[in-house]
Amino acid sequence: MTENIRYSFSGHDSFYCKSLWLKKGYDFIVANNDFNAPDAVIKLGVGKNMVSSIRFWMRAFNLYGEDGLTPIAHYLFDNQNGKDIYVEDLGTLWLLHYLLVKSKFASIYNLFFIDFHRERNFEYTREQIQNFLKRKNAETRYAHLFNENTVKRDIGVLMQNYVTPQQNKSNEDFSALLLNLNLLKQSENKSLYFNMKGKNNLPLEILLYAIIDNKKDENIVSFDKLMDIALIFCLTKTELIDAILLLVKKYSDSVTFTDDGGIKQLFFLKEIDKTEILDTYYIKQ
Repeated sequence: MTENIRYSFSGHDSFYCKSLWLKKGYDFIVANNDFNAPDAVIKLGVGKNMVSSIRFWMRAFNLYGEDGLTPIAHYLFDNQNGKDIYVEDLGTLWLLHYLLVKSKFASIYNLFFIDFHRERNFEYTREQIQNFLKRKNAETRYAHLFNENTVKRDIGVLMQNYVTPQQNKSNEDFSALLLNLNLLKQSENKSLYFNMKGKNNLPLEILLYAIIDNKKDENIVSFDKLMDIALIFCLTKTELIDAILLLVKKYSDSVTFTDDGGIKQLFFLKEIDKTEILDTYYIKQ
C-alpha cells in the first residue's frame, strides 16, 4: 500500500552525478576504501560533500548496496572484464538511467519518470512537479516529513542530470552523466517537457533487459506493464509497439506478441537470461 512507502528526497548534497563518478566510486570500493574514512577525500580526489554524493549515486544507480557492489556494477566497471568502464556507449547510459529509475533509492526518479509522466506528457513547471510529489507523499503515513526546500533541491538536481544547459552561458557545466540521452527539454519560457521525439535511440537489447527485469518469473507481460517501461524510456505507444515487433522478429524463438480483441500481450516462449541479452548488445559495440 502507498501509505507504507517512505519516499526519500535527499542524500546527494545537491550534486548531480558527474560523468566519471560511478567508475571512481566503483574503484574506490573495490580497493576496500571507506567513504567515512578521513582520507576518502584524498583517495577520491573530491571535496568532502562530494564523497557522500558519490556514495549516494552508487546506491541510487543500484551499483552498491548493503552487501557491497552489485553484479551489474562489476559487469560494467570491472577493470579486466567490464563492458564499458568509462561509460562511453549510449546503451550504457540508457541502462544506468533504467537502473536509477527502478532502484527507487532516490524516490524522485521513479515518481517522475513513471507516475508523473503517466499523468502529464505535455509541458510542465518545476512547481507542478513539486506539487505532484507533495500529493504523492501525502498519500503515505509520512506526509508530515515532507520538506519543501529539500524537494525543491531534489528537483533541481534531477534537472541538472537530464536537461542540457543553455549553450550561450559560458559558465554552464555539461559534465552530468545522463545529459546525452536528451530525455528532458526546457522551452524558452522555462517550462519543461519530456523529449519524446528528439531523444537518442534506445537499443533493443536494453529495452528487452528492462522487460525481463520487470516480468520476474512471469511468462506473459501485459501491455500496461510494457507502457510503464515505455514511460521510463520516454517511448511513445507507437515507438513501443515498433520496438516490440522488432524484438519479436529478432528473438522469434523466445518471444511473441499478440493482439487479440484489443488485448496486447508479450509472451515469453522460454526463459531468457537478461545478462546474456546485455552480452549480445556489448558484443556488437
